[in-house]
Amino acid sequence: MGLAVHMIRLVYQVHLLGESRKRWNSSMIRNFLFSNRFALKIVLAFLFVILFPTFFLSEAFNMKSASIVKKNVRESALQISKQTADSLSFIFNAGSDTSDFIFSDLNIQNSVVSINNSRPEELSRMIKYMNTILNQLVSSNSFVKNVYVLKEEGNGWGSGTFSPDMYKLMRIRVSEEKWVKEAKRKDGGLVWQGLQYDNLSGDNTDLILPVGRVLKDFKNMNLIGFMLVNLNGRSILNTIEQLKLGETGKFFVVDSEGKIMIHSDLNLINKRVENPDLLKQVVGNDAAEFEYTSNGVPYYGVKQLLSNGWIIVGTVPVREITGQLDRLQTFILFSSGFLSMLAIGIGLLIVGRLTKPIKQLTLDMRKVQQGDLKVRTNVKSTDEIGLLSKQFNSMLQEIEQLMHQVEEEQGQKLQAELRAFMHRIHPHFLLNTLNMFWWLIQSNKTDRLSQGLSALIRLLEAHMGKSGIMITLEEELDFLRKYIAILELRYERTFTLDLDVEPGVEKLVIPRMLLQPLVENAIFHGIIPKEADGLISIRVRTGGEHTEFLVTDDGLGIREEKLKLLAEPEIAIAKGKMGIGLRHIYDTLRFYYAGSSEWSVASKSGYGTTVRILLGDPVTLNSLEGRLKA
Repeated sequence: MGLAVHMIRLVYQVHLLGESRKRWNSSMIRNFLFSNRFALKIVLAFLFVILFPTFFLSEAFNMKSASIVKKNVRESALQISKQTADSLSFIFNAGSDTSDFIFSDLNIQNSVVSINNSRPEELSRMIKYMNTILNQLVSSNSFVKNVYVLKEEGNGWGSGTFSPDMYKLMRIRVSEEKWVKEAKRKDGGLVWQGLQYDNLSGDNTDLILPVGRVLKDFKNMNLIGFMLVNLNGRSILNTIEQLKLGETGKFFVVDSEGKIMIHSDLNLINKRVENPDLLKQVVGNDAAEFEYTSNGVPYYGVKQLLSNGWIIVGTVPVREITGQLDRLQTFILFSSGFLSMLAIGIGLLIVGRLTKPIKQLTLDMRKVQQGDLKVRTNVKSTDEIGLLSKQFNSMLQEIEQLMHQVEEEQGQKLQAELRAFMHRIHPHFLLNTLNMFWWLIQSNKTDRLSQGLSALIRLLEAHMGKSGIMITLEEELDFLRKYIAILELRYERTFTLDLDVEPGVEKLVIPRMLLQPLVENAIFHGIIPKEADGLISIRVRTGGEHTEFLVTDDGLGIREEKLKLLAEPEIAIAKGKMGIGLRHIYDTLRFYYAGSSEWSVASKSGYGTTVRILLGDPVTLNSLEGRLKA
């Protein structure tokens, strides 16, 4: 009643506070902010909190600008690759144009065809013409290093220092060269080779890029020889090496199958790209830009198609093209972090002083939550926290009084309920016993009636001679022996009680008549229906802070649907499906061992039933008994 009055009083005070706030005007609110330091501190704290979105906006701006700059860098790299591809294609076109000129020149065809059948003066003229025209082709194009026209039988012409006699002495078999075989297969198509040294110039020091081709007689289209146009390899290599992608980025050229044709490292020429990810991006992807990973390092790459079908590829670690941006971003992040920590520090300093009374009030509330109703807050201020502190102290005083009142009432109620649970089992037992006596009287079995009355007297003497709700296990087992003696007289059968109690457990204190309902149910519902003698086994063991009771019978067992119902005792009680004996055990465990007990029923139809009870520490039980007696 007092608690209800207190709650009504608090609701009324809150209502009055709300009504008074509705009547405040703007000047009153301004006075409130500056006269109540708590509200002012809250406003200041919010002002500091607003600073954080500023840092987030600056970071978003940095990320957006970094994205734009990265895009520009990539567009620049792509543009460089396009310009380089155009430059290399121009050089390659010079080689293909020179090849086309030699292939279509009829005088060169006639010289090659008739060199072996000409008179000496005609032969001298043809050699002079060949040397002149080939040298003119080289001098007219700075990208062409030298030009050779060769026959399979060992004759040949060449520009510059090429010597036919030296060529014969070198004993080079043209037909065995790979490029010659490929030229025959292409039958007039160009055969491009990778960067290499010229092995026909004599000193083998000129870096060239050869392009080969067969030479035909247009009169009958018969194969009459081969031409080899060597582009200036050093000029090509310089064109690639001058390109820069970051600090360690590089360009190189591959054919359509991924074989390296131009590279600053000549050892890699004519070898396939090793990195499978890069190879896939180069020959299996049409995109001009790509990314791949090598040894765990992310790379950025660009590529462009050249006029001869080759591909120029440029690769660079991603960190090199965005390194300055990353450093700038790192600087911004560290600066933002430092400013954020500074703002947080200042905010914590202010909020710490702001929330000190709140923390004190919270700590006191936690003590109350843990059961200490003697706590009183000592927050002295003129703001809302001070008012709340006063109300909190007042509420605690009233709650403490109400708790004493409720505890006293609940203690009395608990004792009454426990006594009721203990005594309601007795009429049930006496009713069954008196029914047996009535049946013996009706049957004129005075001897058995005498034995039954004698057993009942001994049982009642043993039971009534003990005071209190709790008894020892030894006393409970003695009661069961006398109780089974009465049941044997009643049903004219033998019920064997097999006890297996761990030594020292006999003095364990348990609630009175904890095991009797289990024995009675085993006999009445399990053994009697099978019309035979029965065995009831009680096994008691201790482990840690718990004691285990196993009550087993060899009766008919319990049906599966009944077992499912017993597994949920609250539902079984609500539906009225639990007998008075099991209800007594359930209530006993609930009142005496709340949170420290378990019970379960296991049974198989036709094979008996086992009830398992797990009880908590006996010390706790003794203290409970003492509290109930008090």
